[in-house]
Amino acid sequence: MAKLYFNYSTMNAGKSTVLLQAAHNYRERGMVPYLMTAQLDNRAGEGRIASRIGIGEDADTFHGDEDLNAKISARLKSGPCACIFIDEAHFLSDSQVWQLARAVDDLGVPIMCYGLRVDFQGQLFPGSTALLALSDEMREIRTICHCGKKATMVIRRDADGNVLREGAQVQIGGNESYVSLCRRHWREAVGDT
Repeated sequence: MAKLYFNYSTMNAGKSTVLLQAAHNYRERGMVPYLMTAQLDNRAGEGRIASRIGIGEDADTFHGDEDLNAKISARLKSGPCACIFIDEAHFLSDSQVWQLARAVDDLGVPIMCYGLRVDFQGQLFPGSTALLALSDEMREIRTICHCGKKATMVIRRDADGNVLREGAQVQIGGNESYVSLCRRHWREAVGDT
């Protein structure tokens, strides 16, 4: 039975690595996966999913206004597809998550989404909110704070290393901009004592 999965974490937990490994496992067993990533995040190049450990793979892209149920339906009609993998799933809109749920229910294809749960202000992303509500299964991919506790939050830093407390929810970046922390150290960093 097909399901909608949400694999979530904070920055630098290895979400893309886990996605790429899972897609590799499908291929190794003779099955064809379909990979997608947000057009908005092109740090690894347009239409590319890449991990900090050096592995990567080309992928189709999605943008915020695209009908993903129609896109997946078209992909399924073009040939075999055992599973859909979506990286940067926090960039999905609420309606796109509903489209994914419809694809799972009506087209019978499993969809595995990988993305952030919260932003640098501790707020859920719209795509993550919808995935938390609609997913059949959720899995946390864990990383650690500098103190050794599980990191569940992330801070954003400016070019000088100062912690930012305000700004747009979406700012594409990596280790140069974001640091994952446990809640206690996040609170200290943002001045919530």
